[in-house]
Amino acid sequence: MRRITHIGCAGWPIASRHAAHFQKEGSHLERYAQVFDTVEIDSSFYRPHQRKTYARWADSTPDDFRFAVKMPKSISHQKRLRDCAGELDTFLDQVGGLGGKLGVLLLQLPSSFAFESESVSAFFAMLRSSDCVKAAACEPRHASWFNAEADRLLRNLGVARVGADPACVPRAAVPAGDRRIEYLRLHGSPRMYRDNYSDAALQRIASRLARPSAHARERWCIFDNTAEGHALSNALELKALLALGH
Repeated sequence: MRRITHIGCAGWPIASRHAAHFQKEGSHLERYAQVFDTVEIDSSFYRPHQRKTYARWADSTPDDFRFAVKMPKSISHQKRLRDCAGELDTFLDQVGGLGGKLGVLLLQLPSSFAFESESVSAFFAMLRSSDCVKAAACEPRHASWFNAEADRLLRNLGVARVGADPACVPRAAVPAGDRRIEYLRLHGSPRMYRDNYSDAALQRIASRLARPSAHARERWCIFDNTAEGHALSNALELKALLALGH
């Protein structure tokens, strides 16, 4: 089975210290997409983007480029997955502007959100019923999610559970749920969003991404340690390691 591995960042800003790795002409996204084949749109968590904006982003990237898009906090943090059909329909209509370049929809839950099978089942069933949704991933941050019951429910719903660093509990570091998609979100550790990953850590990540799997069709590795610009450096380094067979 052919497996695709996507490496990218949460956002596409290119700092001057990284400019030599990218072509000089074009928007930041156009330049970014000549080096990486995926990006996670994090800004959608905080504010909506028009459908035509998503369409413009899709038109700015090569045919094999794929977007992961973070669902709005109005759904995850304010409505907490309940009574949010209107918000979800609006969001799905907007991201539909990406067309075939929409890869994964990402739901990040607050640390106060304990596992609730009823609301989780209803929400993801509603999400998966949309024709535009090809894959979905969830990043829970409450300890109650990391057990066999929650894993089984997500797997049955066709939802991948993110493997996150830093992990709130040890099992949170390992992707679970729908095994066809493995999604890593690397936030920087121990200082989330700020710290750089060492050479040794990147070697371990490369080994994990290269590991054989009978189930995984796609592996996504997103660097979210963007606050001090380390995400782009780490993504470039990891991409080089995998190209060299690390």
